Amino acid sequence: MLVVNRFRGAELRADLEAALGVLRERPGFEHGELGRNVDDPELWVLVTRWADVGSYRRALSSYEVKVAAVPMLSRALDEPSAYEPVTPGATLNEAASRSR
Repeated sequence: MLVVNRFRGAELRADLEAALGVLRERPGFEHGELGRNVDDPELWVLVTRWADVGSYRRALSSYEVKVAAVPMLSRALDEPSAYEPVTPGATLNEAASRSR
C-alpha cells in the first residue's frame, strides 16, 4: 500500500523528517521518503509504503505515532492519500468507499 501526503509550508523539513522517523519504527512499514516540489518550494510530499492497509491504520493508532507524527500528518492537504500498487495483470480493488 502506498500513502501519499502533501503539505504546504516553508519550514516543514524537520517536522516531516521527525514524522517519518516515527513511522519507520512501526510494524508493516516498508519504505518512506520526503520530497519538495521543484517549481513550488512550499509544496512537500511524504510518501510511505506499507505491507497492507491494516499495518498503516495500526501505525496511525499507535501511541507513539499519535504523539510524535499525527500533529504533522494532520496538516496534510485534504485529499485522498491511500493508493494500492498496480502491477501488470494484478486484480485491483473495486472502486468503492472503504470507510464503511
